[in-house]
Amino acid sequence: MQVFDPNNVKIYNLSAGKSLPDWLSDRKRRALQKKSIDIRRRIELIQDFEMPGLSSTVRVSPDGNFILATGIYKPRVRCYDVNNLSLKFERCFDSEVVTFEILSDDYSKLVFLQCDRYIEFHAAHGRYYRLRIPRFGRDMKYHYPSCDLFIVGAGVDIYRLNLERGQFLNSLTTEASELNCCAINPVHHLLVCGTKEGRIEAWDPRTRNRVGSVDCALNCMQESQLDGFPSVTALQFQGGLTLGVGTATGQVLLYDIRSNKPFLLKDHMYGLPILDVDFHDAQDLVLSMDSSIVKIWEKNTGKLYTSIEAATQFNNLCLVPNTGMMFIANENPKIQTYYIPSMGPAPKWCGFLDTLTEELEESKTETVYDDYKFVTARELEDLGLDHLIGTNLLRAYMHGYFMDIRLYRKAKSAVEPFAFEEYRKKKIHDKIEEERSNRVKLQKLPSVNKDLALKLMNDEIAGKKKKVGTNLLKDDRFKALFQNPDFEVDKNSEEYRLLNPVVSRLDKNRKKELKKQIAEQQFTEIDEEPEGKPSSEESSDSSSDDDREWTKEVKRQHRLLRNESRRKDEEDANKELEGDNNIMEQTRKPKFFELQEGEEFKGINSGSIKRKRNSAPLGERLKSEGKSTVRMIGSVGNREMTFSIKKESNKSREERKAKEHHDERRKLMRSAKGIQSKLKPKFWMGRRV
Repeated sequence: MQVFDPNNVKIYNLSAGKSLPDWLSDRKRRALQKKSIDIRRRIELIQDFEMPGLSSTVRVSPDGNFILATGIYKPRVRCYDVNNLSLKFERCFDSEVVTFEILSDDYSKLVFLQCDRYIEFHAAHGRYYRLRIPRFGRDMKYHYPSCDLFIVGAGVDIYRLNLERGQFLNSLTTEASELNCCAINPVHHLLVCGTKEGRIEAWDPRTRNRVGSVDCALNCMQESQLDGFPSVTALQFQGGLTLGVGTATGQVLLYDIRSNKPFLLKDHMYGLPILDVDFHDAQDLVLSMDSSIVKIWEKNTGKLYTSIEAATQFNNLCLVPNTGMMFIANENPKIQTYYIPSMGPAPKWCGFLDTLTEELEESKTETVYDDYKFVTARELEDLGLDHLIGTNLLRAYMHGYFMDIRLYRKAKSAVEPFAFEEYRKKKIHDKIEEERSNRVKLQKLPSVNKDLALKLMNDEIAGKKKKVGTNLLKDDRFKALFQNPDFEVDKNSEEYRLLNPVVSRLDKNRKKELKKQIAEQQFTEIDEEPEGKPSSEESSDSSSDDDREWTKEVKRQHRLLRNESRRKDEEDANKELEGDNNIMEQTRKPKFFELQEGEEFKGINSGSIKRKRNSAPLGERLKSEGKSTVRMIGSVGNREMTFSIKKESNKSREERKAKEHHDERRKLMRSAKGIQSKLKPKFWMGRRV
């Protein structure tokens, strides 16, 4: 509970106080309650009186036993039973709720206006019926005598839905372009609507005719100078004659419906639209709310009574009748609950507040999360506290852990004793760099791949169109290309000379000129379309010239490589001849060998056969081994060459294959020698008679 007294009026924020995390054990909760006075003073008036994301509207049922609130996310409505001080039920919707009305004394009959033009009717068991209106709705009110539901929105019509007959009736057509809000007098049931043009139109539901119209915008502009247009955004009746009007520019006007001029005009001085206006009958006070403050002031004089400033943006105000308690829906999960004892007593279902408020003192509370620090596993390793995982000092939560803030600060100071000095130096450096940003930036060549960077700068200066829209020098993805020495281009390799002749497009004079321009920072911007020639023609001519230069450069590189390979072959042949002469001279000289103990004499050349074979020229090795095919690997390491010493002619190849075939057939052939016939031959003896 938080106590503050603006204008010497004590206001108790019952929703403030330490929010205990759900993962705390009961033992921890009891220990915190014994240790902290703030937690002992914490009052949870209604259990789970909150929304997952934010709350949009809140209402109290006519019998005072139920509180209904809507919020997101998902869009939902929650009903709280004040007799049990807990949640009774919860229902979800398909879309967000703009506003809703309670048709019965309790929660058994509800109607919700949603942002997608649907209207849902709910009974005690759940959703009863659903229908759609032609325009987007902004407000609605229920007329009890005729059972008509009036809906206003982004249009000129006031839609009438009769709930007794279950059908739409003829709409009421207004003179406005759009309608923002509506209200029904509880005494004589007059219907009033606030328009976008800053007018109020009054309708009699019995005759379905307009009975009056008041221009509020004219009265607002006469009183003060406004930045925007004062459209009507809020309406509320008090009794049968008083009407409170809120405008989009932050003014509140009080009218006697018998007059067309307001008897009091109150300015919030914030310039924000008035969201709600309400009246407190017991103290004759007016409550007006915008998104940042709730002002409570006297009805007759306009003197400020007290105010409630918003910690987060306010959405809706609900004053509990005949009490000093109010609920405020806001952009926070908790629905704010405020109690002002000077305005009235507490409701009967929380009468204990009257005795507690006398003992409570002004205090400022913080959430229990302020005593804990959320750290990730990586941060634990940096602090050297990863060995505490699994102990009571760390509480696992999502992708990290909660730890005591005192332990975190001690570990942080031990690991980084000079963290503040480094932070201070970094801030000073950032400030200096920020001031230097307005100066002329020097453009320097990188330490790696200077020629490539020079070419990119040349293309950028010349204003040439590229197929790729990004600049390699400014793109962080290619930062290592100009910083890491491993990405240095080897200009002496044959692959670079053959595949990248375009890099040599910049001649020496052009390189010197460009380096001079970079050093002097005299870059001139070039027009997109030079005079005398369209940009398309220039780009096409330049591209064709580049292609010709590229072809010539490739041919020249091929010629150079062929000449270099020819010279290299000649040098290798000369080295082989010199090697042969040296071997011949060495073979002519006598050599002496010394036998070790126990070693047998195997010949003069037995010990050096292997060494001779390895050091012999290629031709001699081929003759000795009797092979005709040789594989050679180049010095670069990525080329392999296979050649034959002596080619075999086609004729000899065919003769060899025929001979092999005959030998194979000769092995498979079986001779007919030794086979004798058992039957003797018969000769012709003439015709048998």
